[in-house]
Amino acid sequence: MSEAIDFQTLVGIGLGPAMRQQLACGIADPAARPMRLVEVQREHLLLHDGNSVHRAHCVPALARDLEAQGECLAVGDWVLAQPGGALGWRISCRLLPYSQITRRTVDGRAGDSRRAAQRQVLVSNVDTALLVMGLDADFNPRRLERYLALTRLAGVATVLVLSKADTVSLRCRADRLTEAQALMPPGMTAWAGDLRQAAMAEVLAPWLRPGQTLVLLGSSGAGKSTLANTLVHTLTHALAASAAAVPQLTGPARADDSRGRHTTTVRTLLPLPGGACIIDTPGLRALRLDISQADDLAQAFGDVAALAPGCRFRDCQHRSEPGCAVREAVAAPRLLNFHKLLREARRDGLSPAERQAQVSRWKSRSRDSQMRMQAKREGGG
Repeated sequence: MSEAIDFQTLVGIGLGPAMRQQLACGIADPAARPMRLVEVQREHLLLHDGNSVHRAHCVPALARDLEAQGECLAVGDWVLAQPGGALGWRISCRLLPYSQITRRTVDGRAGDSRRAAQRQVLVSNVDTALLVMGLDADFNPRRLERYLALTRLAGVATVLVLSKADTVSLRCRADRLTEAQALMPPGMTAWAGDLRQAAMAEVLAPWLRPGQTLVLLGSSGAGKSTLANTLVHTLTHALAASAAAVPQLTGPARADDSRGRHTTTVRTLLPLPGGACIIDTPGLRALRLDISQADDLAQAFGDVAALAPGCRFRDCQHRSEPGCAVREAVAAPRLLNFHKLLREARRDGLSPAERQAQVSRWKSRSRDSQMRMQAKREGGG
């Protein structure tokens, strides 16, 4: 029953109002306990009950139900689990997530028209995304736009953290911070600094309240695990908490491109001293947005959605149409990136048959073009 649930203990692993309300309705199975999924491995799952970590597995019925909905268990999920013997705890129920950050992945070999885009849940039940990007060679405005669209589509508050400020000049730091802020939606916070400094805990204090969950997103080597380490060490020392919090391993970045060696290989939820949680994630090699309509992408870009009503034509594609308010106001590189993401989304939405037909059209156009060029050369000879 709900009276047996230790809500205060669960706050330490990120229990917020939305999940508390679901649990307050009671648990039908007296043997079930609310836990949080903190890591997904190939052969097993790890759950946290607020005091300790338990090995677990998902019961087949729940796995089938989630698959039928295009879902799966992800780090950050709240679940109900029962003791399950040698295989560990049995997960029999997933509580309804209040937020999910998702992307699309493409299976199969490159060039295979049968490749299908699948929806993948990266993390669940997060309140704030910390976008970590290096001020060195990792800095990429177009990639930043993609990450901003990702979190905006998820409806998750976002903070931009520009790392490695100690590796660039003050002028470079200021210029890149200004360039990044120009891409951000109104009200979003951006900060640049050295993520090894204890001051990071003070900077992020407004987002580290009890019951809050943050996720670290960014390319490999940007400093995500370094930031997680800093927060664990600083908060542990400040609150005189237990030394049981184990920091994530980090590795040096390659000097040629500022990318890391993918030390973080799985998404892991770390309870922080003080009651907040942070999810460390591996760098994403490919980030395809989980969208199906142009309007979704326009809303994710914000400025495009705000300007579109001013276009002369209601169905304006913001390309070469006269009277396009978007093209007049949005910087060309940003608009090119918008169209690139839109093409990706439309390709991902095609069925295998439609994708095959598209490939056939491309091949036919290529052959026609080659024949015209050959005829022109022969005619000129």
